[in-house]
Amino acid sequence: MATLTLEERTQLQDAVIRLLADHGAEADVRRTMETAAGYDPALWSQLGEMGVTGLVVDEAYGGAGAGPLELEAVMEAAGAALLCSPLLGSSVLAAELLQQLPEVDAKTRLLPGLAAGTTIAAAALTGDAGSWAEDGVAVTASGDKLSGVASYVIHGQNADVLLVLARAGDDLAVFEVDPQATGVTISALPTFDHTLRLARIVFDGAPGRRLAGAAWPAVRAALDLALVGLAGEQAGGSRRVLDFTIDYARNRYQFGRAIGSFQAVKHMAADLLVETESAISAARNAAAKLAGGTADAEAAISLAAFACADAFAKTTADAVQMHGGIAFTWAHPAHLYLRRARADAQLFGTSDVHRERFLQALGA
Repeated sequence: MATLTLEERTQLQDAVIRLLADHGAEADVRRTMETAAGYDPALWSQLGEMGVTGLVVDEAYGGAGAGPLELEAVMEAAGAALLCSPLLGSSVLAAELLQQLPEVDAKTRLLPGLAAGTTIAAAALTGDAGSWAEDGVAVTASGDKLSGVASYVIHGQNADVLLVLARAGDDLAVFEVDPQATGVTISALPTFDHTLRLARIVFDGAPGRRLAGAAWPAVRAALDLALVGLAGEQAGGSRRVLDFTIDYARNRYQFGRAIGSFQAVKHMAADLLVETESAISAARNAAAKLAGGTADAEAAISLAAFACADAFAKTTADAVQMHGGIAFTWAHPAHLYLRRARADAQLFGTSDVHRERFLQALGA
């Protein structure tokens, strides 16, 4: 994969920031999140033209061939803007899952569309328990027929193709499934974060095409990359919330003084600065470790997974408190970020799960 210099990554991030400032402002987010699809096809097309949808896809399949460092930088920008899109689910999780499998035919057929953003893929990897572990797989395969349930599928209702993890005898296998096939029922899940689309998929003898390769190592690698991307999103969102909260504290006056001059508010702001900077450092460190393939990459990813989730949750909750009553309303952007933070904290497992994995990695 092509690794950009720090200057090039900054330029890429700035380009995404400018695009989202023009087409993904708060008003655009509010409009998009109320649509059935939950994303803006025009903006999605522009992200494809920029190469963002194919950022981590190998150049042989029409992608940019970039890696975790570039992904993390882009996701910081996406998190800051509360981007509503299938970027994490399709362009990262599903795309990387395909790349980790040795199935050349599937890569040749599917990856160019994913890279261009003309195809949306959804990875169905866990059941209703949402454990994101091997024992959480709730789909079984009998030959090429799938039965069972997959849940928390990111943009599953918008998918052109499903990549389904299923139990095939004593093994786990990934199956390519047409979402329009007989025996596939997709229903939208209610989400606390209205900018996020999740689906529950029931398979009842649905036909699938088994993809070659060891499934769980490929899934684990794809989840690790997705966790780096999610950590970047959380860090970027946390930084954005900190910035507009500090701006509010400087300009909101009570008793003839800016509220930012009050000691209690100063202490809260200082705590949030530490949380945010720590989250950014953890996300970027995890990206660097994964890009370098270092022995401690798993520990760094798990650390970023819980540290960034916790920091985003705390920053948004305290920002609501610092804004006072106005931020409790649906009309204030702090409320949108709070909901994103709460949803992100559950997306690929809770902070406790990632802490346990971190400790296991340290012990290993």
